[in-house]
Amino acid sequence: MQYNFLNAFQHLKNSQDPATGLWLMHGDEELLSQWLIEKMSPNWRQHNMAISRMDITSAKSWQAVLAELSSLSLFDDNKAIIVHGNHKPDKEALAELAQFATSNSSNCLVIISDKYDKKSQNSAFFLLCDKFGHVIECHLYQEQQREQLLQQHAQDFGLELTKPAWQILMAQTQHNLLAAYQSLWRLSYLYATTDANPPTHFVTIDESQLFDGLVSQSMFTTFDLSDAMLAGDTAQVAKILQQLKASEEPESLVLWMIAKDMRNILSLQSGASYQSLGIWQSKQQLYSKALHRHSHDATRNWSDALYLADQAIKGLVQQPAWELLYQLAFRLAGQPLFH
Repeated sequence: MQYNFLNAFQHLKNSQDPATGLWLMHGDEELLSQWLIEKMSPNWRQHNMAISRMDITSAKSWQAVLAELSSLSLFDDNKAIIVHGNHKPDKEALAELAQFATSNSSNCLVIISDKYDKKSQNSAFFLLCDKFGHVIECHLYQEQQREQLLQQHAQDFGLELTKPAWQILMAQTQHNLLAAYQSLWRLSYLYATTDANPPTHFVTIDESQLFDGLVSQSMFTTFDLSDAMLAGDTAQVAKILQQLKASEEPESLVLWMIAKDMRNILSLQSGASYQSLGIWQSKQQLYSKALHRHSHDATRNWSDALYLADQAIKGLVQQPAWELLYQLAFRLAGQPLFH
C-alpha cells in the first residue's frame, strides 16, 4: 500500500508498536527517509530488535540481505534491517521477499532507494512492495507540506513559531529542509525551557527572537563541509568541523551529510549518472574532483566506517563520535588521518 510522506511520518511518530514487515522508501530527498527511520528506531529498540544497515551494490547483494533477515540471534528478539540501494532483486530473491512479506513476520526490512517513476512502478519488485508492504514516496511537492513537516519538528523541540517567523525562516533557509531543521534545533537550545520528550511546554518564537537566533548561529553549515570535503580542502574541513563541534551541531546531521557524499561517490564509481543521483549541476565539478582522488580500493571500506560512526552516535561503541566524524571527513577529502 502506498502512503504520502506526511501521513506516514505522523503515523510513525505517534505509533507505540514497532514497524514490521516490508517497507520501501523511495525518493530524491534522502533526509526524509532518514527522518522516517528516526521515528521507527525508538520502538525497535524498546522491543529489543537488532538494527542493522546494509548496502545493495548489485542484484546478488539481496542474498546477503535475505540471509541476514532469516538468521537467528541469541541476544535480540527480532531484527530491523535498513537497506540502501537501487538494484532490484532477481527472480529467486523476489520469491523469498514475497514469502517474507506475506508471513506476518515480526522482523522489519526497510529498503531506501531513488525515486520510482511511473514506468518503474510497474516492475515486479515495486508491485510486490505495493501489494504486501508499505510504500512511501519521500518527496514533498508543495512548500506548504515542507512547512507542515517542519512544524512537527518544531513541536518536538518545544517550539511554536508565529506565522511571520515561519515566513522569515523559510526565506532565510531558501526552503531547504536540512538548513531549516538545523535552525530549529539551535533555536531550541536558545529558548526551549524543557528537555521532556515529548515536550510538556511550548515556547513561542516571534520575528525578533528568530533573527537573534539566526545571527547567533555558526558561521559554517554542513553544506559548507560538503563543499570542502569534495574539493579536497583539508584545512577548510578541519576549520568547519571545529566550528560545528563548538556550536554543538547534531552529530547525526554531520554524519548524514558525510554519508550522502560518500554514497554518491560510491554510486558514481558503480556507473550511476549525476542526474539519477539528483546531484545539482553546480556540485558536479566538485564530485568530479573527488572521483579523481579516490580509487575503488580506497572506497571499499567506506560503508563499514559510516556504520561504525552511526553506532558511536547511538552510544553502542566506545569510540567518540566526533573522532570518527573527523576521520570520515578527512578520508573523503583525500587525506586519511590514519593509514
